[in-house]
Amino acid sequence: MNFHVILEKAEDGWIVAEVPALPGCISQGKDEKEALENIKEAIKAWLWAEDQKAMKDLPKEDGKEPIIVAI
Repeated sequence: MNFHVILEKAEDGWIVAEVPALPGCISQGKDEKEALENIKEAIKAWLWAEDQKAMKDLPKEDGKEPIIVAI
């Protein structure tokens, strides 16, 4: 899975990474390499949190057990 990431230099010199497709998915790093490594972890955490919210709100139905699919 691929996402576009916007990198921007902050006033304090850190590099801020943001994923426009995932509102609120932001990270940073001391340099571009670290910012990109950190945003990958942030993307995983963002997607996990959204999945957890969706599962919590999913109505329980007999015979319909969710399964996990790794991508």
